[in-house]
Amino acid sequence: MIDQFILEFDKALRTVFAHAPTRRPMPGADIPEADMGDAERQHAAALMRVNHCGEVCAQALYQGQALTSHDPAVKVAMEAAAWEETEHLNWTERRIAELGGHKSLLNPLWYAGSLAMGIAAGKFGDAWNLGFLAETERQVEAHLDSHLAALPENDRRSWAILEQMKADEVRHAETAVRMGAHDLPSPIKAVMRLSSTVMTTLSYRV
Repeated sequence: MIDQFILEFDKALRTVFAHAPTRRPMPGADIPEADMGDAERQHAAALMRVNHCGEVCAQALYQGQALTSHDPAVKVAMEAAAWEETEHLNWTERRIAELGGHKSLLNPLWYAGSLAMGIAAGKFGDAWNLGFLAETERQVEAHLDSHLAALPENDRRSWAILEQMKADEVRHAETAVRMGAHDLPSPIKAVMRLSSTVMTTLSYRV
């Protein structure tokens, strides 16, 4: 138990404070930097900060869900998805730096809250656990669509990152459904959307 706690605490520290690793190259790295004004760069950096914050939350959710899952196959799926989310952390963090922005100061808070939600979801059994994962990814997909529309028109480097992230999220949701995810009740989905709105609004500014 002590060893497990140390490992999970180390994951939290690495997610929130360390530079995330990646196996794949950052999408759009070969695209020339766009000529943007200060306001456009600040806006793009803020959008990428929101997306980085979302990936912090995703790491915590997967960690909590994997801890409480009873099916080895579900654990493996969670770990595979978590690795791709780690790559998303790397890409969004690097893009924020390129745009002259900063990561959200509230990331430790978002991580703790998401970890608790992940643990709670896992307690209801693997089918509901997977259902929570699938719904999370669907909402993230919609969120990424809104950011793709909101980015400065010529910021193709950021656009390429979000497009690849979206493709990964869609695949994660499809995997969860294929493994037997239950469809969540509408009130739960509404609460998840409300929580996401609070997170995105605050992290855009802080």
